[in-house]
Amino acid sequence: MDSYPAMTILILIFVFLSSPTISAARPISSGGGAAAAASALPRFAEAPQFRNGDDCPISTAGEICDPNLVHVAMTLDAHYLRGSMAAVFSLLKHASCPESIFFHFITSGSGDEALAAVVSASFPSLRFRIYPFPTSLVSGLISSSVRAALENPLNYARNHLADLLPSCVSRVIYLDSDILAVDDVSRLWETHLPAAAVVAAPQYCHANFTRYFTPAFWNDPELGFRVFEGRRRQPCYFNTGVMVIDLRRWRAGNYRNRIEKWMRLQKERRIYELGSLPPFLLEFAGEVEGVDHRWNQHGLGGDNLTGSCRPLHPGPVSLMHWSGKGKPWARLDAGRPCPLDRLWVPYDLYISPASAVAAASMAPSSSSIFSW
Repeated sequence: MDSYPAMTILILIFVFLSSPTISAARPISSGGGAAAAASALPRFAEAPQFRNGDDCPISTAGEICDPNLVHVAMTLDAHYLRGSMAAVFSLLKHASCPESIFFHFITSGSGDEALAAVVSASFPSLRFRIYPFPTSLVSGLISSSVRAALENPLNYARNHLADLLPSCVSRVIYLDSDILAVDDVSRLWETHLPAAAVVAAPQYCHANFTRYFTPAFWNDPELGFRVFEGRRRQPCYFNTGVMVIDLRRWRAGNYRNRIEKWMRLQKERRIYELGSLPPFLLEFAGEVEGVDHRWNQHGLGGDNLTGSCRPLHPGPVSLMHWSGKGKPWARLDAGRPCPLDRLWVPYDLYISPASAVAAASMAPSSSSIFSW
């Protein structure tokens, strides 16, 4: 990827403080069957409209196979909807060609029309498609983890992206719902993937790689370090919440089945404790194409047990990731935000029930509007 000026923390804070405030955005209003179902979901304001500049490639409206599109895949469900909406907002705000981003939302198949109505109301011009993911495909393969949230079947939907997305989509950026972009995602999209690579992601070789697997794994003569012999590089930890994936190579290499092989072995021998991450490490560690760390400033949600506050890693920032137990919206609502959680606030489109009631009470009555 081409180099570009480093973003200092002061500039990062300025970017957030200069973002449009939610008070300037207007609440959504919608009707119809899907909109009625959406009323059971949280309410969100309508985001500002972002348009392509003159230098952006001309895209074919509604054409998912357009080669000029940047494809982004995320899961979408009611529990993390607030995070997903903020993530989409941030990606659009900082994109040089926001109308050239196509979003692929993977759902559990429940309430899809309501979710689509919410997304469309806040982002009327957004190009997206919803893909129901049959959770039965993975429910029998999921093992217990250190945190119940890690056992959600949607965490494993990324294993099936190559099967869910149209075959004409040859590359996709996968993002977790608890991220914020503060840079142009097209820079990440342009990551070079050499012929030997299927996945690109920031790697963290200083991390203790052995702790992601149990002693039973390392002590097994058929497993342990033998698993990683002959790989292109030293096996290192990488976070699966931000990945660039070559879907054609994924399909050709049948990587979904390879990952599920490790999940089946986990059922038999308990070779790791975390959720969907270790099978990716087993299959790709040592083969991942590295991406600058700026694209996954992860761990801002603390560890998987306490969700304690953590600072940014040293260096520039293009994407912030609240991986871990603590989520910014939950800590803000509880009145116990971490310092960095406040940087998430300008992208929060959520309309709390209290603010909705206050806005309604300030609106003129129908009688005053039409009085003569």
